[in-house]
Amino acid sequence: MKRTLHLASSALLVALSGVALPCLAEATSSTERTALMADSCANCHGTDGQLIGSVPTIAGRPAAVLEARLLAFKHDEASDATIMDRIAKGFTDDELAVLAEHFSAIDPEEADDTGDTEPQQQE
Repeated sequence: MKRTLHLASSALLVALSGVALPCLAEATSSTERTALMADSCANCHGTDGQLIGSVPTIAGRPAAVLEARLLAFKHDEASDATIMDRIAKGFTDDELAVLAEHFSAIDPEEADDTGDTEPQQQE
């Protein structure tokens, strides 16, 4: 009986995943989802990708450049990775493309939350 119940619940889960996965894919490109993913970048790259220092500023860089770099990290094609190779592996290729678009759309000349209006360093 337990085995039959387990098999039935497994079959139901598989059937529902066919419905749920497309919904999750749609959420991947939503504004809220993008903001949530981008927030994880702020720890190292600063608010809106505009940190000054040894970690590269990513705001305003071309989306194609950012996407190529993120994919290189994810697929172990970047020899200079510190932690980005491990971080990038936590995202799908589509999510990395969305992040690249997000950060490329940010004007690096705009003031960040600290009120600093100096131009930001870019790699």
